[in-house]
Amino acid sequence: MNLLFEGFAWIFDPAHHGGDEGIGTRILQHLGITLVVMVIASLIAIPLGYLIGHTGRGRSVVVALSGGVRALPTLGVISLIALSVGIGFTAPVIALVILAIPSILAGAYSGFEAVDRRTIDAARAVGMTEGQIVTRVEVPLGLPLLIGGLRSATLQVIATATLADYVGAGGLGRYIFSGQATNDYPQMLAGSILVIMLALVSEALFSLLQRSLVPAGVVAAEQRQPDGETSGGPTRKSGPRRSLIAGARR
Repeated sequence: MNLLFEGFAWIFDPAHHGGDEGIGTRILQHLGITLVVMVIASLIAIPLGYLIGHTGRGRSVVVALSGGVRALPTLGVISLIALSVGIGFTAPVIALVILAIPSILAGAYSGFEAVDRRTIDAARAVGMTEGQIVTRVEVPLGLPLLIGGLRSATLQVIATATLADYVGAGGLGRYIFSGQATNDYPQMLAGSILVIMLALVSEALFSLLQRSLVPAGVVAAEQRQPDGETSGGPTRKSGPRRSLIAGARR
């Protein structure tokens, strides 16, 4: 318990708040790595996930590859890439992109797969093109699951980005590695606490975002569902589905 207090004392010590080694600088570096990784991973995974979810093709192959990627040791991947491209920012970014893609990919195609097939059939029946179905029906309805995938990937990247300093990329991992080298346990604990705090803030923000992005028609259907229950289970209401499609056409 005393060590925990020493960790917090290290964080609140004004001597650790300024300069290149200051907490603010390290947090910005950590967030910068996370942002770059998430943007690159999203640009790769979201279009691919949407393609798989809409067409239903290649899902088994992607799931198998994603499972294999998740099993890769991140520190080993960072070290291997660093030997190829050199010490610095690039190696951990590539390794963390590889780590982030599976969760985002799963969120993207799962969101499309979760859309009621009757909703898509109704959209086709009213004359929507495949492009309109994707952009006006599947994307909005699948957005909560996509945000869930982004949320999971962001938490993984924030936690694992501590390894970036192993190859000189900076971030909050600097406090952990420096503390380990000098047996400065309060510094190590401070670095860990800061990473945990970033992860918790990210979790809270994504949770709020995920709730706010649930389409109104889905919320209405969930609220009405108990009234439509039968002995065979709950039945889906067609009203919200029709209103969603009508709104999309407008």
